[in-house]
Amino acid sequence: MDKLIKKIIEMNNPSVVGLDPKLEYIPEHIKKDAFERCGSGFDGAAEAIINYNKGIIDAVCDIVPAIKPQLAYYEMFSWQGVRAYEQTIAYAQEKGMYVIADGKRNDIGTTMEAYAIAHLGELDIQGTKYTPFGADSLTVNGYLGSDGIKPLLPICKEKDKSIFVLVKTSNPSSGELQNKNLDGKTVYATMGDMCEEWGSELRGEYGYSAVGAVVGATYPEQLKELRALLPHTFFLVPGYGAQGGGAEDVKGAFDANGLGAVINSSRAVLTAWKKEGCPGEEYAAAARREAVRMRDEIVAAIPKMPK
Repeated sequence: MDKLIKKIIEMNNPSVVGLDPKLEYIPEHIKKDAFERCGSGFDGAAEAIINYNKGIIDAVCDIVPAIKPQLAYYEMFSWQGVRAYEQTIAYAQEKGMYVIADGKRNDIGTTMEAYAIAHLGELDIQGTKYTPFGADSLTVNGYLGSDGIKPLLPICKEKDKSIFVLVKTSNPSSGELQNKNLDGKTVYATMGDMCEEWGSELRGEYGYSAVGAVVGATYPEQLKELRALLPHTFFLVPGYGAQGGGAEDVKGAFDANGLGAVINSSRAVLTAWKKEGCPGEEYAAAARREAVRMRDEIVAAIPKMPK
């Protein structure tokens, strides 16, 4: 997690852009070119996605420390979409960005080991090491318990990777389970305690471990509560922007040094050109303007970061 935190401090920007591209988000000139060259099916759609993503990355890589591609938006375009996902990761990392793979993977034993290798590790094939996707971090579902998390921890340690465990998610129905009491404590607080335990041997120079937590911006009181309860757990905070969260909602996720969280915005950045009513050819510039606005709003609401 130190790698992400250092980039946040360097850019004075605790935000991440979610690259969740729908075809309707992509300007017509990009789709027209891709479909003419690659056909109107999965090949053309994947080509449009990667070209759109590259434009966003180019526009924000000097001001935003990280991207977060959500796997579902790539998987729905078959293997060609997954190829665009892999290319997106590689391109962002070439530009120096930290990549959080939003896959919310969850399984046990050797199956979880396979997920860990696929998204964070490397594979030996006849004596040669290959990196399948090579993201820096992966979102995971911890509700199968330790069996679903422990296979990830050796890769986090050996490969300098991190994970973000679902703790208090931003969706409206999350409280149906996560707010239930379990031995006098909420389920989400219990999961938070487990994150602290899982990360106890993976803490870095800023005090935060490689085991982070997903805590939604749509629940500001729980953000403040969990920040106090989980001093070594770094937060990934979805729900900012289009889902309704703002700077006042997310400020409770940060510690006294202005650290402790990275705030995600997807749709508000990706569709900024539509909101502004500007031509599709200016989509990347509009995304940058929204990323700057988001950065400035958040930084103004939280304690000053160290230099």
